[in-house]
Amino acid sequence: MNKKIVVVNAGPRKGWNTETLVSCASQGAESAGAVIERFDLFRLERYTGCISCFGCKKEKNKGHCIYRDGLTPVLDAIRESDGLIIGSPNYLSEMTASFRALYERLIFQNLTYNAETPCCNLNVIPVLLIMTSNAPDTYYRRLLRFYKKTLSTYVGPTRVLVSGNTLQIRDYDKTDWPWSVFDAQSKKERHEAVFPDECTRAIDLGKAMVSWKKSV
Repeated sequence: MNKKIVVVNAGPRKGWNTETLVSCASQGAESAGAVIERFDLFRLERYTGCISCFGCKKEKNKGHCIYRDGLTPVLDAIRESDGLIIGSPNYLSEMTASFRALYERLIFQNLTYNAETPCCNLNVIPVLLIMTSNAPDTYYRRLLRFYKKTLSTYVGPTRVLVSGNTLQIRDYDKTDWPWSVFDAQSKKERHEAVFPDECTRAIDLGKAMVSWKKSV
C-alpha cells in the first residue's frame, strides 16, 4: 500500500516561496510513490486555534481535538497519515497565524499533562517543517529549534528546511515608497542562484520521508 503524506501550506501567497517549496517537497514524496493529500490553510472554511476546552483531555478523546471547524479534516488526515509536510513564511518573527492555529490544535490534542506518558500520539510520523523568511537563513535558529523539538515530541521526528533572504516581490522599484532596508539586487541574485538548490533540497527531503520506517 502506498504511503499517504499530508501536505499543508500555511502561507497566503500563491506561487511564491513557501508554496513553491511545499510543492517541491510534495512532488518529491509523490515521485517516491506516496499519495498526497494537500491543504492550503488560507483557503479552508473558517477555523480557529485551540479554544482550551480540554475535551481532548478526556480518556475517550485522547489524541483527538473535539472542536469541529475548517481544521478538523486536516487534523483527521494527519492522524491517519504516514508523514507531514508543512510550510509557513515567517511574519514579524513568527510563523503565520494560520500555522499557529493548526500547530496549537495538533500539539495540544497529544499533550496529556501526565509525567509518565506526556504524549498520547499513537501515530508517530516523520515531519518536514519548511520556513521562508526575508531575514537571513540563520536568524531564527532558536525559534526553529523550539518547533523542531515540540513537533518531534508530539508528532514525530522532524527535519527543517529554511529559505532566508527571500525575494518578496518581482520588482522592488515599483513600490509606492522605497523599500530601502532591502538590497533588492542581492535578493534577486540569491533567488536565481540559491533558491533552485533549495527547491531540489525540498524534493529530496520529500522523497526521504517516504522511505522512513518507524523504529520498533
